[in-house]
Amino acid sequence: MDSSHELETVTPSTVMESLRESLMAAGIVLPSLGIDPAPPGPGLVKRGSIRPDVAKKLAQVVKRRIA
Repeated sequence: MDSSHELETVTPSTVMESLRESLMAAGIVLPSLGIDPAPPGPGLVKRGSIRPDVAKKLAQVVKRRIA
């Protein structure tokens, strides 16, 4: 996988919205999900702080996906 190509073709806002939709489909809401316009570069998707119960649910979803 060419990660440099991915950075060129993916915008932080597009990925953030995709992540938000995927998390919501799993019943997970991250209110502080947003964009960190950290120059230089493509910008960053920031997750922010989350409660322990939300982190646990997120971990469970990820584990099911990779299992």
